[in-house]
Amino acid sequence: YLRRFLTSKEQFHTFLRAGGEPGRAGGESQEEKEEISSDQSEPPAKRVRSEGVGQDGESREGAGVEEKEPAEKELEEKDTVEKEPVEKEPMERKRARGQNKSRPCMKPNHYEQIRLCPSVTQGCAEKCYFGPRCRFLHDVGEYMAVKPADLGRSCVLFETFGKCIYGVTCRFAQAHLGDGYQNIINTDLAKQWEGKSLVRNNLSKDLQHELRKRKFSFKKADKYLRGLAKSHSNGGKGGKGTRCSTEEQEVSNCTTPQQGLGDNPEHPVLPEQGEDPKPDALQSPISTGDEEASSIKTVGTVTDEDVIKLRSCEKKKLEIQGKLYLAPLTTCGNLPFRRICKRFGADVTCGEMAVCTNLLQGQSSEWALLKRHHTEDIFGVQLEGAFPDTMTKCAELLNQTIEVDFVDINVGCPIDLVYKKGGGCALMTRSNKFEQIVRGMNLVLDVPLTVKIRTGVQEKINVAHKIIPKIREWGASMVTLHGRSREQRYTRSADWDYIAECAKIASPMPLFGNGDILSYEDANQAMQMGVAGIMIARQVPVGALIKPWLFTEIKEQRHWDISSSERFDILKDFTNYGLEHWGSDTQGVEKTRKFLLEWLSFLCRYIPVGLLEHLPQKINERPPYYMGRDYLETLMASQNVDDWIKISELLLGPVPTNFTFLPKHKANSYR
Repeated sequence: YLRRFLTSKEQFHTFLRAGGEPGRAGGESQEEKEEISSDQSEPPAKRVRSEGVGQDGESREGAGVEEKEPAEKELEEKDTVEKEPVEKEPMERKRARGQNKSRPCMKPNHYEQIRLCPSVTQGCAEKCYFGPRCRFLHDVGEYMAVKPADLGRSCVLFETFGKCIYGVTCRFAQAHLGDGYQNIINTDLAKQWEGKSLVRNNLSKDLQHELRKRKFSFKKADKYLRGLAKSHSNGGKGGKGTRCSTEEQEVSNCTTPQQGLGDNPEHPVLPEQGEDPKPDALQSPISTGDEEASSIKTVGTVTDEDVIKLRSCEKKKLEIQGKLYLAPLTTCGNLPFRRICKRFGADVTCGEMAVCTNLLQGQSSEWALLKRHHTEDIFGVQLEGAFPDTMTKCAELLNQTIEVDFVDINVGCPIDLVYKKGGGCALMTRSNKFEQIVRGMNLVLDVPLTVKIRTGVQEKINVAHKIIPKIREWGASMVTLHGRSREQRYTRSADWDYIAECAKIASPMPLFGNGDILSYEDANQAMQMGVAGIMIARQVPVGALIKPWLFTEIKEQRHWDISSSERFDILKDFTNYGLEHWGSDTQGVEKTRKFLLEWLSFLCRYIPVGLLEHLPQKINERPPYYMGRDYLETLMASQNVDDWIKISELLLGPVPTNFTFLPKHKANSYR
């Protein structure tokens, strides 16, 4: 780091509190300089937070330590008091990690006590959905008397689409309200968007009703699961009954159409034998057609494509070799953020991790993770689950109801909540269930199936090289390998030598590498390792979350010294995309603010290129306190929640009364 930008913690926050008054960033004392130079890798404030009690009031647990029950915590605290001299040193080494599970949650009724009935907003007050039991206001004048002040004079929905569907409830309503609170419509602009679907993969009320009443038909999944049950009852143990013969394996990995079982009369497979569930996907075209043609409701002429099951070699191929792949990012990888990354050059995008059981129950919040913007030309969804029945059914459900280019299985999630239930990284140790899940999902999907894994569960015991050939054999089209184990989570450096070794083992199946892509030099070096492509994720301190313009740097082969005003414009675009996606009423504004603050909790770790003495920035290198080249750049570098809220107020106006925010993720990747 260039020393003229370095400062102390006290001077840094004094400068921000003073609103960037000149002279505040002036020279440090000799003692402060010595303190900075002796410990530039980690500011004192961070050391205190990681050693002590977290912001949520819970003690920070170390790697692999399970969450304690309240009674156990009390006993542990008593023991700590009694044995303070002995326990003090280990406590200092405990790491801040995981999630803030007890963080406060701002619900809509916290910041909006009185709400207007949706039927009034949509212009059909006489047909209120709730009838006489409705608790919302129906008098527009009464609502406007208590409505919070507008946040601005221009509404992004009105300017973009010619109409704001939120009417008087819009927090920018003065831009499109006429006399008598009538909603103004720009007819010419509205006609341009008429009939166009900007966001796909929405959950319809009819489908939600079917799922909640368990009336949705899972024909293919049920057939596959019956085969598993038969193989188990016939003496098979776990998933061993799902393994195929040599001939069948050739079909699942076929490279030419002539290798299918349907072309070989010497190996017929009858559906009633049931000893092996895999052949159900490989039956001859005649048997599949006879069974399904009578039960399927058709429109128009029935063709061979309607009744013949695709073999794995005939499925739509996933041609993404050499492309930049934006990883599925929990919480922050939402649709507005993906639009930002697409604009900067991301080729492939994937929705946030969705839990299969929640999707099968028709939960609206989980289905929202599957939404796809029309600009996402290559888009996939990622599923998490631990058992073949729920995962296979969920795959069939998505295959019939949404538009995706691929489906990814999450076998890399390290968090305890997922791991202890047998999902995420735990599947790497449950090979039978893992096999059943991959084979079953591949059977019911018409799009390619991909798998994302880690090097293993334990830090020094790599197992990915043993699992990857099996994944290829089970029918997956691609695998992504994160070069860290579960125990490492997001700490230390990714093992790219091991990724290169696995890429050779995976061939001819493409393998994407993931981990520590900080600059275009790192991307070039990664591509020389023999991988088919690279996935850009949350690599800390840099990555897609901290540096979404990384895609542009890689494609243009340069370091971009982006200014604070350019970065602020990115935040403006995210805010506009958020208002389009979540709405411009109070609830939509606060949801946009929430996800903006979550993103700012990562963005603050970016170090401007112009402040670095040596390029590029190194992984897991905690930056010292520094003064930016202007007030806004310094404000964006703050890791104080109050400063993130201040940035959100520059974009979305004042926060509601009693507003609180605590980021979901505890940053621990520097240790």
